[in-house]
Amino acid sequence: MVKPSKWQDLPTEAINQNTLDMDLASTDELVDLMLREDKQVVSAVRQEKRAIGAGADLITASLKSGGRLIFAGAGTSGRLGVLEAAEMNSTFSTPSKMVHAILPGGRNGFFHPREGVEEDHAQGARAIGRLLPTKRDVLIGVSASGMTPFVRGALTRARRAGVKIVFVTCWPGTELQNFVDVIIAPSVGPEVIAGSTRLKAGTATKMVLNILTTVSMVQIGKTYGNLMVDVRTNTEKARDRARRIVTLVTQLNYDEAGQLLKRARWNVKAAIVMDVSGVDYRQAVSHLKESNQIVREALARD
Repeated sequence: MVKPSKWQDLPTEAINQNTLDMDLASTDELVDLMLREDKQVVSAVRQEKRAIGAGADLITASLKSGGRLIFAGAGTSGRLGVLEAAEMNSTFSTPSKMVHAILPGGRNGFFHPREGVEEDHAQGARAIGRLLPTKRDVLIGVSASGMTPFVRGALTRARRAGVKIVFVTCWPGTELQNFVDVIIAPSVGPEVIAGSTRLKAGTATKMVLNILTTVSMVQIGKTYGNLMVDVRTNTEKARDRARRIVTLVTQLNYDEAGQLLKRARWNVKAAIVMDVSGVDYRQAVSHLKESNQIVREALARD
C-alpha cells in the first residue's frame, strides 16, 4: 500500500484553479493573473494584525532587556530571514550580536542549498544550540508549510532554553499553537504555480517580517519620527542622508549640518541633541545613554 503524502493537503501545495492554463497565456495575461493573485496577500496579512502586534511586542521587550533576535528558516523562508537580519545592521546600525539568522547549510546554503539538510531536525537544533540561546532571546521561526523539520528542530531547542518564539507560516491549521508564543499565519491561498512558496507565501512572509522588525526598531529608538537617525554613515550616500536628516530636524543648512556631524563624529543622534539642546558631544552622548538611545527622551531632558 502506497503511503499517502503528508504534504498534499497543505494550502501551500494546493492547486490554484485560476491558473490551470497559465502556460497558454500571453505575457500580458500572465502579468495580470499574478497581480490579481497578489491582491490577496495584503488582505491575508491584515487578518493577522493582532498576532503581528503581539510578536512585535515580544521582540521589543527582548531587545530592551539585552536579548537577541534570531531568524530560523529553510528555502525561501530561510533566505527571507537572512535578508531581514542583514538589513538590520545597514538600516538601523544594530550591533552584530543583536540579530542572527540560521538556515540549512549555513552561509553557503543561501545560494547553494544542500540536499536533504532542511529535512534534518537535529541540524536545526544544533544550529540554534551554537548560538547559546537564553530566555532573553526571541526566535522567529519561518516555514511557509509549517512542517520543515530543520525549523521545528530549531524551535524545539530554543524552547528548551526558554526562548520566546514567534512562528510565521502560511498554514493556518498548524498544530504548533500550544508550542510557540505567537503564530502569524496569513492565509494567502494556492500559489500561482502549485507549491512555489517564493510567490504569494514569500511576499506575505516578507511583509510580516518587515513589520515585525520595523515596529520593534522604532520602539527601541532607532528612528526619530520617521527619520533613520541610527543610519550607518560609512558611505557617501549615507553621509548625505545624515546631513539631510540633520537639516530637517534643526535650522541648519546642508553645509552647517555637515560641520556639526563632523563634531558629532558622524553620530546623527548626537548631532541632533547637540544642536537642539545646546550641549557638546560628550554631554549629548551622555543624554542619549541615560535615555536608552531614544532621541525624544534625550531632548526632553532639557
